[in-house]
Amino acid sequence: MDPLSDVLSLLKPRNYMSAGFDAGGEWSIQFPDQQQSIKTGAVISGRCWLSVEGVADAVRLETGDCFLLPSGQPFRLASDMSLTPVEAVKIFPPARAGGVVTHNGGGDFFLVSSRFALGGNHAGILLRMLPAIVHIRKESDQSALRWSVERMMQELREPQPGGFLVIQHLAHMMLVQALRLHLSEGLKGGIGWLFALADKQIGAAISAMHDNPAHSWTLQELAERAGMSRSTFALRFKETVGASPMDYLTRWRMLLAGDRLTNSSDPVAVIALSLGYESESAFSTAFKRVMNCSPRQYGRGRAPSFASRNEAEAA
Repeated sequence: MDPLSDVLSLLKPRNYMSAGFDAGGEWSIQFPDQQQSIKTGAVISGRCWLSVEGVADAVRLETGDCFLLPSGQPFRLASDMSLTPVEAVKIFPPARAGGVVTHNGGGDFFLVSSRFALGGNHAGILLRMLPAIVHIRKESDQSALRWSVERMMQELREPQPGGFLVIQHLAHMMLVQALRLHLSEGLKGGIGWLFALADKQIGAAISAMHDNPAHSWTLQELAERAGMSRSTFALRFKETVGASPMDYLTRWRMLLAGDRLTNSSDPVAVIALSLGYESESAFSTAFKRVMNCSPRQYGRGRAPSFASRNEAEAA
C-alpha cells in the first residue's frame, strides 16, 4: 500500500453515520463535540455558513462545495449566523444506517454528510496534521468527488438491498478523495507526514520506508530514493516531517507493532523480527521509548495515550 492508505488502515476509520439534510427557510444548528472522529460533507443545493469552534472566521459553503472537519470540534451550520442555534439532537434522530432528515419543510438546502469514528489508538497522528476545516471549492476538485456524492444521495433517497454497505464504501471514497485533494494543494507551510507526501522527493523516501519497514534503511539509501544528497535530504526531511528519517522509521515500526499486538496473537519475538529487530530486547527498548510502555503492557490493553510530543513527530 501507499503511505496514506497505510495510515488510514492503521487508524481504522469506521463510517458510523451517513445521512442527507434537507432544510427550508432560515435555520441554525449546533453540532456537539465529536472527538476521535472526522466529518465529511457535500452541498448538493443551496448555500450555508460553516463555523468550527476555535476557528475565527466562518466559511461560506456554496452548491458543489465539499468539506472535511478532522478536529472533532463542535461546529455550526446555518443559513444565517446571526440566528440563535438549535442543538442538533433536537433535529436529528440517533445515528442510523442512513436516510434524509427534513427541517422546516426542506427545499432550499440539501447536504450529504458522513461521520467516521477512528478506531486506531493514535488518531491524533492524522487529526493533528490537518487544518480544522478542509474546504474543497475548485470546480476541478469538486468533479473528482461528484460521482461518490451523487451516488450516496441516490442511496439515501431510494434505499435498496445492500444499501448500507454501498453507503459505507462511498463514504470511505469521499474521505480518501478529500485527503488527496488537500494533499494536491501542496505543503502551505504545514509540518508532518501528511504534508510531506505532497513533496515528491520526501514522499518517495516515506513510501520506501512504508513498503519495507523491516529493511535496515540508512540515511544514504533514503537520500538516494529521494534523489538528494545525504545532508540536504536529512535537513529537508526534518523541516517537512518534523522528525529525522530514522526517528520517523522507528515510530512507524512501533505503530505497526502496536497494531499487531492489539489485533493479532503473534508473539513479541515474531513481531520484532518482522520489523527488522534481531533481538526481542532491542525491539522492546525501542517500543517503550516511543510508546511509553512495554510491548506486553500494550498487548494487554494497558497502552497509555500517545504523548502529544510523539503524536506531533510520529509517522
